[in-house]
Amino acid sequence: MRETASTFSSLRLPTAFPASQKKYIQGSRPDLRVPYREITLSPTHHSRGVEENPPVPVYDSSGPFSNPDCIIDLAQGLPKLRRAWISERGDTEVLSGSTSGYGRQPANDLLTHEIRFPAQTRPRRALPRRDVMYRRRTTPAKES
Repeated sequence: MRETASTFSSLRLPTAFPASQKKYIQGSRPDLRVPYREITLSPTHHSRGVEENPPVPVYDSSGPFSNPDCIIDLAQGLPKLRRAWISERGDTEVLSGSTSGYGRQPANDLLTHEIRFPAQTRPRRALPRRDVMYRRRTTPAKES
């Protein structure tokens, strides 16, 4: 199965949405961008003539597949855009592997062994925040 995947390793998709362009708004740091789609509207025709309509920005949740400048490598998967940001926050820790039965079950399933992609990253777990722990300690106990 992996041999087949490597022959189709890069994928170029056509423009999915006519009369629009995918654009990005810069986030709080250079590596964070919020995608949106700028939709070009047709002019409005009425009794006083023709009125041009400004483009309408809408949030674009389609991912990199609708970006004409992006080439998707199926063998590598999607780029880890948030990895540095999450690591730098310091509020998560890397786990040694799946910690739930649901996460471990596919790893031991012999029926799906050949079609499974190898895990390239280990899961992360949120660390308890100090302010949350402080509130728990200072919250009065329930009266019965």
